[in-house]
Amino acid sequence: VQLVESGGDSVQAGGSLRLSCAISGDPYSRVCMAWFRRPPGKQREGVATLDSDGTTKYADSVQGRFVISQDNAKNTLFLQMNSLKPEDTGTYYCALVRLPPDVECGMISCSSGFCVTASNFGLDLWGKGTPVTISS
Repeated sequence: VQLVESGGDSVQAGGSLRLSCAISGDPYSRVCMAWFRRPPGKQREGVATLDSDGTTKYADSVQGRFVISQDNAKNTLFLQMNSLKPEDTGTYYCALVRLPPDVECGMISCSSGFCVTASNFGLDLWGKGTPVTISS
């Protein structure tokens, strides 16, 4: 499986961006898809997750402004970002977590550069990221 992000750009505060993540290959198991970001000079932050049943979770800082979604063929993961703020600046990564059938994904949390789901599963795969810069 490979993940390739795109769509990052430099925009002014208040603007919108739509990030995409092309998913190639078959994960051969139930997966939870996620977006996390790394602000300049800071640690990774969880942004949003999309569980296989369609459940979405968001970080408090992006709730109501960002929407995570996936196309019907599940070949592309999206992150629609609205009302962007300078603090949204960073490199954005999409990630994949393989989960057992009976385990919820929940939101991901990151500490010391390591991100895990609410059920304490680590990220299995992530892309190289796409940069987002929001100017005030």
